[in-house]
Amino acid sequence: MKHVNEFIDGDHGTYVLLISQLSKGVTAKGSPYLSLTLQDKTGVIEGKLWSARPDQLANYKPGMILEFEGEVLSHNKQLQMRVNDCRVLDRSKFDIRDFVREGDISRAELKRQISEKIDSIKNPKLHLLISKVMEHFEKDFYAYPAAAKNHHDFVGGLATHVLGMLRVADALCAIYPMLDRDLLVSGVIAHDIGKCIELSGPVITEYTMPGKLLGHISIMQTIVDETAKANNIEGEEVILLRHMILSHHGEYEFGSPVLPMIPEAEILHYIDNIDARMNSLTKALDGVAEGEFTPRIFALENRSFYKAKKTKE
Repeated sequence: MKHVNEFIDGDHGTYVLLISQLSKGVTAKGSPYLSLTLQDKTGVIEGKLWSARPDQLANYKPGMILEFEGEVLSHNKQLQMRVNDCRVLDRSKFDIRDFVREGDISRAELKRQISEKIDSIKNPKLHLLISKVMEHFEKDFYAYPAAAKNHHDFVGGLATHVLGMLRVADALCAIYPMLDRDLLVSGVIAHDIGKCIELSGPVITEYTMPGKLLGHISIMQTIVDETAKANNIEGEEVILLRHMILSHHGEYEFGSPVLPMIPEAEILHYIDNIDARMNSLTKALDGVAEGEFTPRIFALENRSFYKAKKTKE
């Protein structure tokens, strides 16, 4: 049976895939249908189940594993599955890891490299503070995605995002010696850990009640404050780290209650944006042939991007 990354235009057959997202619609003629985001560990494909039955509309939910009979078609230069028939399978009989995407870097390697960055923090207060936070969240930190969709939305995505940011941070610190590396590295590691509370888990994640009401920014700055008090860590460093967490989205309209007011906070915002946007671009371009454009990407100002043809050596 083919995996998603092996699909080509015109394929027709039976496929076993997981529903990661689902929405209902009605055609102009009044016929109900389902839009499905289907996936296995190799990739994602959008599917359409036209003329959906009442039981399908009522019972199909994200997280289900279904056997589909359908046809793979090219629509707007993207592959899509037209579902002809499907049935729900017993998820307990499958290894869920066969249906969820993971990053290219193993959990062990992520942990090794990020632990090295934590060990390199020379400021004793920041080193202790970050170590205590990570000690509490380590299990979830290396399993959770960085977002429910858009960027780094896969198992281990949060740690992958942080490691990418740490690499950029070190490069910028070498170029701009005015930056306090200990503070910037601490901010990069801590800024998104609140997502371990904001999101429901590593697989088919959704926003929790605290996530919806508080958000990961306010959750995390509170955790840093409480961790500092519990370990008798005092001083300006704690305030600066909390400020970086609160301001890392960069603008009020994007959820930051304050704007960046120290160089490390300013740089943190841009590093976060660079790594997130590059991941979104990589994901969008992966499914596009050379010489073609991606569909419009909502997270990137609804722009399409061109995939250049490789230059022959």
